[in-house]
Amino acid sequence: MTAPHRSRRSRLGAVAAAGLTAMTGVLLTATPASAAPAAPAAAGCGALDATQGAQLLDCVTLEDVKAHLDALQGIADENGGTRASGTAGYDASADYVAEKAAAAGLTVTTQDFEFPFFQQNSAAFAQTAPTPAEYADGTDFAVMALSGSGDVSGTAVAVDVQLPPTGGSTSGCEAADFAAFPAGSVALLQRGTCDFGVKAANAEAAGAAGAVIMNEGNAPDRLELLLGNLGVPVGIPVVGVPFALGESLQNATVTIQVDAVSEIRETSNVFAELPGAGADQVLVVGSHLDSVPEGPGINDNGSGTASILAVAEQLAGSTPPVTVRFAWWGAEELGLVGSTEYVASLPPAELEKIYAYLNFDMVASPNHVNFLYDGDDSDAAGAGPGPAGSAQIEDVFEKFFADRGQPVEGTDFDGRSDYGPFIEAGIPAGGTFTGAEGIKTAEQAELYGGTAGQPYDPCYHQACDTTGNINDEALDLHADAVAAATFTLAHQPELVTGAAPAAPAGGGDTAAGGGLSHDHAGVALRGVLRG
Repeated sequence: MTAPHRSRRSRLGAVAAAGLTAMTGVLLTATPASAAPAAPAAAGCGALDATQGAQLLDCVTLEDVKAHLDALQGIADENGGTRASGTAGYDASADYVAEKAAAAGLTVTTQDFEFPFFQQNSAAFAQTAPTPAEYADGTDFAVMALSGSGDVSGTAVAVDVQLPPTGGSTSGCEAADFAAFPAGSVALLQRGTCDFGVKAANAEAAGAAGAVIMNEGNAPDRLELLLGNLGVPVGIPVVGVPFALGESLQNATVTIQVDAVSEIRETSNVFAELPGAGADQVLVVGSHLDSVPEGPGINDNGSGTASILAVAEQLAGSTPPVTVRFAWWGAEELGLVGSTEYVASLPPAELEKIYAYLNFDMVASPNHVNFLYDGDDSDAAGAGPGPAGSAQIEDVFEKFFADRGQPVEGTDFDGRSDYGPFIEAGIPAGGTFTGAEGIKTAEQAELYGGTAGQPYDPCYHQACDTTGNINDEALDLHADAVAAATFTLAHQPELVTGAAPAAPAGGGDTAAGGGLSHDHAGVALRGVLRG
């Protein structure tokens, strides 16, 4: 899952809007895998019909999903501990997925594209006057993705900073904000209404030696360490800091040191297609394949990758009413680049065929919560509802978890993951998520177990996101949710597209099998965490 950009997470389209993700190839046959321990070949569930959804869930086993995770861990181990797009570890991961999907009998293609690559080698940040202080990378400050390299020093000059903060800061959003800015100083900026990259570019154009962007300070989630993505490479070092530290740095002398690789590289998306009885309706089921450079990314997002791969293998012998397209996105961690590239590349007639997109990004967090994307905006928080049909997708997931006595709660469509380009194109979306750097509440710990006051994933975007960072219970449950929702929506596209199915007598199962029918049975359980 990508790190924050403008809003709480990466704002959609910053890279694509800058014109830096030009397509370098069309759909090509994928190359075979070469650098991974092989997972056991899937036996396949066979030619499932519309009544055999429960059988699919039996076929998708935790052991098979974890075998794929072991393979991804092996790839990272052989490639410097990472599977980041633009590295050999990513290329080997793409080969592995392509090989497994092709061996199952699916039609495999890839889509190549260019993207801005970023890898931090070292960084330091300090105040030298009036009160000398050394700050810790990852705790007190964080280098923003696509920051320039440099070793600079200067006075931290506040640029249109809003204190006390009330929200909606425009700090650094206009070139005019820097009219009196002394060249050679360090720009002190505040999170707010425009992209981090806009702020950094304006600071660079004004002659700033570097930039410090502090969190906005107007809400609990805008006090913490600010992680960000600039969208395009800039030429000056840029770091994010918590609100309180930023507020204290006004007119202090600071030093910033960043050594990083920031350049344009090539990567790819991988697709595995299950042809249906009809080609005019397409269900896309996706996860991002890349990790961050700092680690192997086994929860983020090996867990989503492995889960949909296991489902794809088991469905390969079936012929659903619609085409199911499994997708593994590249360069998600640098701003949803792969999924944005894909959606932008499709002619309108092809986009219209996609009636739903399911997204699975981090589904095995060690301190997990069962989050569902809030398609109907019943939480009344953040970005609002998804496109028409998203509420019905959420209902399918609610039904799955309710049938198993599992609590769920909503998570906002905040642009942090690959559903973003699809909902911007008006395509209904949904999916599950088990949590990233957010902190588990006492109420959540009572409902789900785990530890209150700790992150859902304490190894989020770190080297420790290995196979030891996986919650088997969460992975088993959410892999089944992937299978159930994929099967249900592939066999009953009308749940999203229009006419509601006939209600089964006595509330029993529909022909989709195994209690995967569309209704609102999960709503009461969700309400536990909304009160």
